[in-house]
Amino acid sequence: MTEPAAEGRVETVGRLGDGADPDVWEVFREEKEGDPMRHAGNLRAPDAELAMHYAREFYSRRQESVRLWVVRRSDVHDLSDPDLLQPPLDRTFKKPGGYVMRDKLEQARRRAGEVDDR
Repeated sequence: MTEPAAEGRVETVGRLGDGADPDVWEVFREEKEGDPMRHAGNLRAPDAELAMHYAREFYSRRQESVRLWVVRRSDVHDLSDPDLLQPPLDRTFKKPGGYVMRDKLEQARRRAGEVDDR
């Protein structure tokens, strides 16, 4: 349970999803065309329209962004359960280190050397 903050406000740091303060909006920005969207910060606004105006003023007034995403914090879903984040099957073969190519390359070189010697 959160403790009331100064001036009667409720502290919402780190709260996401249901129960999050609906007046907090998370802002993501794209610095240059083709760059990934990155979290820029957050702001408080009573509705989406005002949140968009604030985001534009705070994060794009000097043309430092080409695109902004403004998302109500309560609409962000937190998925941090390790059981849900780990795949149920072993898929290490999809990782670059999943195959040990060194041994296969050595065998192929030996075979190629044997073919050249004949």
